[in-house]
Amino acid sequence: MKVAILGAGNIAKSMAAAVRGLQKRGEDVEPYAVGARELARAEAFAKAEGFAKAYGSYEELVSDPEVDLVYVATPHAMHYAHTKLALEHGKNVLCEKAFTMNAEQAGEVIRLAEEKGLLLTEAIWPRYMPSRQMILDLIDSKVIGNVTSLSANLGYPLTHVERMVRPELCGGALLDLGVYPLNFACMAFPGDIKDVASTCVKWETGVDAQNSFTLTFEDGRMAVLYSSMLVQSDRLGVINGDKGYIEVQNINNPEEIRIFDLGRTCIRTIPVPEQINGYEYEVMACKEALENGWKECPQMPHSETIRMMKVMDSLRKSWGVMYPMEQSSCSADGTGSAASRR
Repeated sequence: MKVAILGAGNIAKSMAAAVRGLQKRGEDVEPYAVGARELARAEAFAKAEGFAKAYGSYEELVSDPEVDLVYVATPHAMHYAHTKLALEHGKNVLCEKAFTMNAEQAGEVIRLAEEKGLLLTEAIWPRYMPSRQMILDLIDSKVIGNVTSLSANLGYPLTHVERMVRPELCGGALLDLGVYPLNFACMAFPGDIKDVASTCVKWETGVDAQNSFTLTFEDGRMAVLYSSMLVQSDRLGVINGDKGYIEVQNINNPEEIRIFDLGRTCIRTIPVPEQINGYEYEVMACKEALENGWKECPQMPHSETIRMMKVMDSLRKSWGVMYPMEQSSCSADGTGSAASRR
C-alpha cells in the first residue's frame, strides 16, 4: 500500500515515522509521496522522512496514479476541501481529526466517498489502538463492579498557536482537544446520548478557550469531560464503578491502565502494548479495509464520525461559537443563523 501525505507539518512527520516503522517491520506499506504548497518544503520533508516522491501542490499529489491512500494532515479547517480534492481524484482517504468543521461538511464528503466507492475514515487514533478493547474488556469483566460514570480531560497551553485562536481556522479547544475526551467517553459508553449540558470560557477572538460538558446516556451513565487550550491538564480518564475505578493514563495516547479497589489501592497495573508511535494502528486498519473492499473502518464507522461532529456542533451552538464560513453560509441561504439551519 503506497501512502501519500497531504501536508508537511508536525503531525505529518508522526505519520511518516509510523509508515516507515511498518515498512521496517515487514508490512506491505510504503512511504511513497508527500505534497505541500511549496515544492522545496515537500522535497525537504521527503528527504528527511524517507518518501520517494515530493509534489509542490496538493493537486499533483492526488493526481499520482500510484497512490493507494492519502493521509490528510492539514489543519482541520482545511480537511473538507482537501478530503474532497482527494476523493474527486479517486483516492482513498484517512483524514485527521477533527474530521471537518461541522456535521454538514462531514456528511458531504462521506456521501462523495460512497458515490465513488472509496474508503474514507477519520484518523482519531485512540479509536484504533488496542487499549480501546482492553478498557472495554475490563468494564465488561466487572472488575470494578457496575460502571455508571467516567471523567476525562485534555489540556495544553496552546494560545500561542495561531490555528488554535483564529475563528477562520476553526480554532478553539473543542475541535482540537475536546474531541479526545468526547471519543473516550463514547468508546467506553457506546450507547445513545440522551442529554448534553455544558459551559465554556471564550478566548478574545470568540473561540472556546476551555470548556466542560457532561453527557448523560440513555442507560443512565454519565461522562464529565473537560478540554482547554489555556492550561496543562493530567490527561486522565477515570471510569467509576461500585467496586472501584479504572485510571487511564493519557486518554490522547494511553500509556498505562490502573485498577483501584474501594480503598483506593491500586490492585493491578496493565501496560499497553509497545508501539511505533500509535499512528500505525490507523494505517493498518486502512490496509485491512482496502484488502477487504470495505469503504469505512469498523473502528470509526461513518455513523460515529457524524455523531461526534453533531455533538460538537450542538456544543458550539449552545456557546454561541460560530466560524466565519458557517456565518457566510447562513447569510447565503437566507436563514440568518446556524440555529435555524439545524
